[in-house]
Amino acid sequence: MASNIYLVRQRISRLGQRMSSFQLNLNPLKEPLGFIKVLEWIASIFAFATCGGFKGKTEIQLTCHKGNENKTITAAFAYPFRLNEASFDAIPDANVCDINWKNYVLIGDYSSSAQFYVTFAVFVFLYCLAALLLYVGYTNLYRDSRKLPMIDFVVTLVATFLWLVSTAAWAKALTDIKIATGPGIVKELQPCNHQVTCYFGSVTSMGSLNVSVIFGFLNMILWGGNAWFVYKETSLHSPSNTSASHSQGGIPPPSGI
Repeated sequence: MASNIYLVRQRISRLGQRMSSFQLNLNPLKEPLGFIKVLEWIASIFAFATCGGFKGKTEIQLTCHKGNENKTITAAFAYPFRLNEASFDAIPDANVCDINWKNYVLIGDYSSSAQFYVTFAVFVFLYCLAALLLYVGYTNLYRDSRKLPMIDFVVTLVATFLWLVSTAAWAKALTDIKIATGPGIVKELQPCNHQVTCYFGSVTSMGSLNVSVIFGFLNMILWGGNAWFVYKETSLHSPSNTSASHSQGGIPPPSGI
């Protein structure tokens, strides 16, 4: 009994020493586990930056029935894509063809899908930073622990699934945004059917938003592929050797990061 207590205290003491001693080791970055984590970190930056930093506008050209004047109205929209709050505006006069265009807005609210995608990408960015710090600063602690690799493995599986869900939802929302800000908006504006003649002018290119969807699926592939390398660090990959080393009171042999 006393010897068991002594062994437990020794393990706790060694664990505390490892946690308090930061030792920079860049070798894990040369292995698939660490290298792919760097790629995931970079890809998450592109994912939330290309979506969260977008700003665009839709222009519609008008021909007034009275005076036969040609005017242009513009509706500006941006992340998080609450299009139902993006009202039309005409510079310098808001009343074009005797119509107050500020009373008319684009159609749709796609903030839930966009914010879910960006928020999750930011969380992934932070998790990758924490994981890389653990890999390169506390390599022995990660290798010797049974819980940390298992937690990392579970998070990797969950992240892979959430990348699929969030990217699919955002891709569907992006398709609807393109429709809501495209030529079809002319038919939805009531004055265009009676009081004025409307022509669709232009809409800001959404190439960066297309890139955000691509990076979303790329992140899913990276995290799905990385699951195997994280799995190899867990006790599930070689439970017999790991349990044997722990039963002997020793440190399990590192499987390699």
